[in-house]
Amino acid sequence: MANILDIRRRIRSVINTRQITRAMKMVSAARLRRAQERALAARPYAQMLTNVLKSLVSRADIYDPATGELVHPLLVKRSERNVLLIVVTGDKGLAGAFNANILKAAVRFLDSKSGKNIEIEAIGRKGRDFLRRRFRSAEPRKADSAEAPRTTLVGEQVGVLNKIEFILASDLAERLIERYTRAEIDSVYLVYNEFKSVIAQRLVVEQLLPIEQIGAPAVAQAKEMELEEKQRALEAAKGAGVAIRPADTREMDAHAAAFAAAPVDYIYEQPPQELFRALLPKYVSTQIFPALLESAAAEHAARMTAMEWATNNASDMIDSLTLAMNRVRQAKITKEIIEIVSGAAAS
Repeated sequence: MANILDIRRRIRSVINTRQITRAMKMVSAARLRRAQERALAARPYAQMLTNVLKSLVSRADIYDPATGELVHPLLVKRSERNVLLIVVTGDKGLAGAFNANILKAAVRFLDSKSGKNIEIEAIGRKGRDFLRRRFRSAEPRKADSAEAPRTTLVGEQVGVLNKIEFILASDLAERLIERYTRAEIDSVYLVYNEFKSVIAQRLVVEQLLPIEQIGAPAVAQAKEMELEEKQRALEAAKGAGVAIRPADTREMDAHAAAFAAAPVDYIYEQPPQELFRALLPKYVSTQIFPALLESAAAEHAARMTAMEWATNNASDMIDSLTLAMNRVRQAKITKEIIEIVSGAAAS
């Protein structure tokens, strides 16, 4: 049995650990609130762009009247031979099963696309490290490549989620559009953790290209939070003062949707077809940018929940060690009393 000094030393160590986990929880809660505000602030631009495109679709022919083909290459649907998968994870650990769940969703998607050439771009250090161990790095394929189908890691971006800028999503969208237009890839999918609130999250595999319907994300796979995960997140949010329900944006959504549904024949400075061609690539950027913001918010929420439970476990361990220390001390006192009484009786 451990002596009292060893138990006291361990109790001090656990108390120090509890202070760290409690501080990390509060830091994650503050970052979560800021991430939620940024995600909410990015919605009006994306919504208005979506509704402008919807309005243009109703006024412009998306099919060539002469050939009957789609006028924009991003709408063209080809048979999937070359697939690009973007995996968005975190750069740091101590976030519970956040990164592991995203990587499991990515592996499930890869299994569903077996037999095809799959290229992966990793955003986040945890995903990069995992995928680098499983797949070898390679250069992106060209359209005329005759190599056998395989799964390779063609790109990585680490440390960009600490301060997410729109230029990151814009540059990524430009590269995707350029490769899709040259027929180097036939489809693009994005794996990330969709975040609406602390208790309204899901793992999503969303199709970015080709664009099937403007304003309606093409979700290939989705997995909701389990009840136990929601309960843990709920308890952590209550203790940190984080909003549990998603922000009420119904009025803002209705105002933005009124533009596309308005029975007004708008006069555009450029022809509708020309505007449609110019704005559709920006639509891809507005799909990627909110996904990055929501993934960052989900990571902070997961870390806040994990640190809440780590703090609770540390408190339970301190109570258990304190009880053990008291028992050892009581046993030591009892032994000394027995020795004194025995010595007195012998004399």
